[in-house]
Amino acid sequence: MTEEITPLINGVNVAALLGAREALTEAPAAAQFKWRATCSWEDGTHSTSSVEGFYGLGEEQRHRKEFNFDSDHPEIFASADKGATPVEFVLVGLAGCLTAGIAAVAENRKIKLNSVKATLEADMDIQGILGIDADIRNGFDGIKVTYEIDADASKEDIEAVVAQSQKRSAVFDIVANPTNVKVEVK
Repeated sequence: MTEEITPLINGVNVAALLGAREALTEAPAAAQFKWRATCSWEDGTHSTSSVEGFYGLGEEQRHRKEFNFDSDHPEIFASADKGATPVEFVLVGLAGCLTAGIAAVAENRKIKLNSVKATLEADMDIQGILGIDADIRNGFDGIKVTYEIDADASKEDIEAVVAQSQKRSAVFDIVANPTNVKVEVK
């Protein structure tokens, strides 16, 4: 007996994802993950961060390679502009998570994606971070995500795909809901 292989429409192996969901339902302890990043100051406001290992499925895991990211502030803040700002990385993370979800949900619903483009904008009054006005928050006032999606589906079906991606997005949840953050010095 040969197993029938369903070709991938958008490059997402949904069968494997659904199999993982079923396996983790049976073994919830394996669903506990710990993500890590390290950051080293370089000079001025420039730093280099890296991501290589994480914990999941009950043991240490590694990416295929170490990923490195430069962050800095732009020249208008008297900095060297050697990388994206940290707040831009937040937008990149949100865009990447939502877009990956769109591909997975569309694949599961057998919707062929032709193109997906996200544009994210976040308003921020920097008087807060500069200490000019203590009543102004340091973070974003809000984030707007706009998608342009060309797919072999109705507008309503595309909107449902986006809504499901948003519902399951880890980064959307992190950004939209309070997350406990503990900072300590060793």
